[in-house]
Amino acid sequence: MKTKSSLWKAGKAGIAAGALLLGTLTVPAVYGDGGHADVNINIPVPSVTIGAPDNYVYYPKYGAYYSSARHQYYYRDHNAWKWGAAPPGVDRNVILGSPSVKMDFHDSPAHHHDEIVRKYPKNWTPDHSDRR
Repeated sequence: MKTKSSLWKAGKAGIAAGALLLGTLTVPAVYGDGGHADVNINIPVPSVTIGAPDNYVYYPKYGAYYSSARHQYYYRDHNAWKWGAAPPGVDRNVILGSPSVKMDFHDSPAHHHDEIVRKYPKNWTPDHSDRR
């Protein structure tokens, strides 16, 4: 026999599945004269969206990362990391025309930036075999 606490251990997925199942049940409605009719109960179930991982392209000349999932650039502005349409004072079309390299990580660029800057300095340009 399952206890109340074991039901809660099912987690969000179990609760969502239960709500979905409950929302599909047909329940008899009883009228005052003893008759009944089947009534569908529609319970709204929140949709669960799993976000796409960030994929980054790094632009060494500007020290900026473009996230295809967010459609924004991630860059340092003084001592803070910021998101924006483009780094301050740089036109997006200019950035797109500059050398870039696809990154292999999917977490925050701040965790990898020191290594990336060493590997791809501001004056970095790809040789013919690295073009992407």
